[in-house]
Amino acid sequence: MGISLSNSKVCVTGADGFIGSHLVEVLVAAGADVRALAFYNSFGSNGWLDSLAGNIRKHVAIERSDIRDPHLVDQFIEGADVVLHLAALVSIPYSYVAPQSYIDVNVTGTVNVLQAARRHKPALVIHTSTSEVYGTAVFTPITENHPLQGQSPYSASKISADHFVESYVRAFDLPAVVLRPFNTYGPRQSERAVIPTIIRQALDEQCEVIRLGDLSPIRDFNFVSDVAEAYLKLAEADNIRFGEAYNAGTGVSTTIGEVAELIRNITGCNKPVIEDNERKRPEKSEVFELLASSEKLRAISGWFPKTKLPDGLERTVDWWRKAFAQDSVRRDKDYLV
Repeated sequence: MGISLSNSKVCVTGADGFIGSHLVEVLVAAGADVRALAFYNSFGSNGWLDSLAGNIRKHVAIERSDIRDPHLVDQFIEGADVVLHLAALVSIPYSYVAPQSYIDVNVTGTVNVLQAARRHKPALVIHTSTSEVYGTAVFTPITENHPLQGQSPYSASKISADHFVESYVRAFDLPAVVLRPFNTYGPRQSERAVIPTIIRQALDEQCEVIRLGDLSPIRDFNFVSDVAEAYLKLAEADNIRFGEAYNAGTGVSTTIGEVAELIRNITGCNKPVIEDNERKRPEKSEVFELLASSEKLRAISGWFPKTKLPDGLERTVDWWRKAFAQDSVRRDKDYLV
């Protein structure tokens, strides 16, 4: 039988991030006892957890820590029924210049979580992977049997972390699985991701054009609330196969150029879209097509994405409009040049 999250003690690493903060919200709504890990910093910030409504945040125990510290991770996971591991460095461009950081956070951090889980024996660990581990599609829709291809230091670090999960299941009988969300978007996402990059430039009066990298890559875009729901559905599913991966995607393909056009229409923006060579990945590192098959996840959990791309973009643009009205977004020179 699957796990009932109501009244379960659920530890969430990376809870202060984009997907993590939305996941915390749905866990609280499901009645879980949530312990949230936020990255320690000298500003006293809990990331996006600070933006949660008071009636949600009061039900969340926030701990500031660092996924790279095995002793702190061990303390954080003690007593957990379920561990949802999302903490990671996710920026692909930064991985080209700081690859060691991705090993330290994404690989060593994951091993720290697995070691702590080995010691404290939660009923389930869900490790967060990424569709980037598949690289440019050899076949579509991409199933979990697709080859793994490290086309960036970021994706290589996530492939390694995924394999560590598999190894701990085989070597130590750890009850762990891998969830692979395809490209996620929505409110609170970093401006370094493509959809908020487009929205930001479309709305910002200081941007005269919308500068992007290659417009031709195909992506499978998923609204963040649907992705958060995938964690709950997987945790509560019967017949989970430990050590295996489960894709979460819409199965709908959209090019970057098509997304830009949708956002221009929603925002009423007539700024031209320009391909900027400085924003492009190295040629052999670009992932040109990602399109998910989520039949494996649906078969055991019934999960399916509910939000169509135009509707999700409308909601995301609305969030950005409010952020601009409140002057709560920074003016980053990288978006203005």
